[in-house]
Amino acid sequence: MGGVHEAPPCAYCAARTPGVGKFVVASRNKPRGTLAVAAPIIFLALLLAGWWLSTTLTGIEAWRLPNPQSVVSKAQVILALPTTWERVRITGAEAVAGCLLGSSVALPSAYAIYRSRLLAAAVEPFLGATQALPAIAIAPILVLWVGYGFVAIVVLCALMVFFPILVSTVVGLRHIDRDLLEAASLDGATGWTMAWHMELPLAAPAILGGLRNGFALSVTGAVVGEMVMGGTGLGQVLTQMRNNVDTAGMFVIIIILCTMATLLYTIVYRVERSKRYDITQ
Repeated sequence: MGGVHEAPPCAYCAARTPGVGKFVVASRNKPRGTLAVAAPIIFLALLLAGWWLSTTLTGIEAWRLPNPQSVVSKAQVILALPTTWERVRITGAEAVAGCLLGSSVALPSAYAIYRSRLLAAAVEPFLGATQALPAIAIAPILVLWVGYGFVAIVVLCALMVFFPILVSTVVGLRHIDRDLLEAASLDGATGWTMAWHMELPLAAPAILGGLRNGFALSVTGAVVGEMVMGGTGLGQVLTQMRNNVDTAGMFVIIIILCTMATLLYTIVYRVERSKRYDITQ
């Protein structure tokens, strides 16, 4: 006997109804549970063991590759200095300011490229080339245009952030299922309503992926800027240690910078997993 088939909820209504029509992006190959915790720990242990063996068995000079013990001892000295945390704050402020500036320009620019065929045709052929621009090459030009100091470094960080976010957002918007957008349009979604309730949630994985990578790169931009354009952050400390051939100290500063980049990456990753976009990894 023929049963009664319920019609599926409209795309626009589903997007606006809590618990209905959630846009879920699953990562099937992502490690979970114990593996997700154990694998990084094992990898780090193997890396440290290889480092220790290479310095112990090869007899390599300490100024070339210090052993882990000397790096730990140097870290205790550096981290005990109040000036270290002030320099961390300065570099972090430059990176975060660059992130906010770069993303605030990249996101609307990407949406404009997505919406305008003329703008897309004019800009997209050059997007690939922008990925090849090294920060060390841009910094001297910014010195001529902006000068030295905090503002110039923030602009460099913004440029480092801008292009990954722009490209990822454009790609994410372009890969939205057109059938869903057409269904939402038939349901009355247009303009800002379409963008906020349909396009942005559907493109959120790509957008946030670009934010993750861009925000991590902002730390690189801050360090390069401080080394080339002046500054009082960790980049300057790294330059001084290089001049003094303090390899153990350089290792400590690099570890601090990696921790800062990881922290920014993790913050965006947590947003990506939030219920706002209903994205599960």
